[in-house]
Amino acid sequence: MPTAHRIAPQPPTPLTPALDRSTSQRLPASKPHKPTDQLSRSHTTRDRREPNGAPHPQAPGPPSSFSSKPSKTSPGSSTTDLQLKSSPSQGRRDRSPSSRSAPQQPSAATASLQKAAAAGGATPRRRERKEKDKEKEADIVSRLQAICTDADPTRLYKNLVKVGAGASGGVYTAYQVGSNSSVAIKQMDLEKQPKKDLIINEILVMRASRHPNIVNYIDSFLYKNELWVVMEYMEGGSLTDVVTANLMSEGQIAAVSRETAQGLEHLHRHGVIHRDIKSDNVLLSMNGDIKLTDFGFCAQISDANSKRTTMVGTPYWMAPEVVTRKEYGPKVDVWSLGIMAIEMIEGEPPYLNQNPLKALYLIATNGTPTIANPEALSPVFRDYLSKTLEVEAEKRPTAAEILQHPFFKLSEPLRTLAPLIKAARDIAKSK
Repeated sequence: MPTAHRIAPQPPTPLTPALDRSTSQRLPASKPHKPTDQLSRSHTTRDRREPNGAPHPQAPGPPSSFSSKPSKTSPGSSTTDLQLKSSPSQGRRDRSPSSRSAPQQPSAATASLQKAAAAGGATPRRRERKEKDKEKEADIVSRLQAICTDADPTRLYKNLVKVGAGASGGVYTAYQVGSNSSVAIKQMDLEKQPKKDLIINEILVMRASRHPNIVNYIDSFLYKNELWVVMEYMEGGSLTDVVTANLMSEGQIAAVSRETAQGLEHLHRHGVIHRDIKSDNVLLSMNGDIKLTDFGFCAQISDANSKRTTMVGTPYWMAPEVVTRKEYGPKVDVWSLGIMAIEMIEGEPPYLNQNPLKALYLIATNGTPTIANPEALSPVFRDYLSKTLEVEAEKRPTAAEILQHPFFKLSEPLRTLAPLIKAARDIAKSK
């Protein structure tokens, strides 16, 4: 439950750790504006940030008050490590001979614990924790077995080609035996998955969500301690590749935003909050189809439980009410939709040149983010941004309401995205 009193945010301290962003620095606001009809976005690279799936204990005050836990990599759907590192000197003992004190006799409690360990292992509390972990693990495997098809996927899918990799496994393209249709297969080593419940959540949401703007779930298998999740193959890659390599017109931005909003409206209507909307989680086909993916951080809501307070998602796309640990609902996805529009304008979200803790502080205190050259946008586009990026959630429109915004009347045909997708793929091949 939200507290009635919160500590006022303080400016970040010098102790806030900086992440290596040598490949992603946002240009200063004073940079010359590039014309929007220019196709190439030259010299723009991104540091893809990972989503943060672990709850944070406090709302943003000074950034040093945060501590927590991770592919856009952004992602994909692991989580960003926001945990502060201790000083290298902390916890170290002076190992010089002159500093060593004489050995002391252990206390009675310590002697008792040592005796228990020598007699047969861990303390009762530790044994109990291990037993609970084993029970939870067995329960998750049992739930996965109930969801997955009992078959050998290597007999059903052939010619696997690896197209991506993460900490817990890889992504492959393959052909389905019989139909010879292309599919995407996400293979995950269950032993390397710290949050197996997120996998179950993703499969259940995908399986229940049939919509033209949501990636199509095909099947899943448990095979040799690996989980195989089979989905339709979106050969155009992610929207991140497009916004990194190209400058998009307002009509193209409107078209992508409209398709994404339609997918969100479907999820919200069925009581699901995505909570990780960003260009990394929007996939494209070569003919311009646009679909949402990566549902591991989705939250199910109902009339009885319509709000959440857990801080999950990727910091740079988080809504203020998520960052400040207030109760929130589906409108957090609408805020992220607005941030994604800024991605399409500038190539990256606001504050990407800041470390995640500083970014969270700025989101909580700065209000609606600004862009470098707002005067270059049409009035209707500026109004769309102001609506989606309304700080007060009560005043922010729902996904259904934002779909009525006149900005979407500017939408160009989806086929106009094909040259941008091709340009992004050509750049990727040349690297």
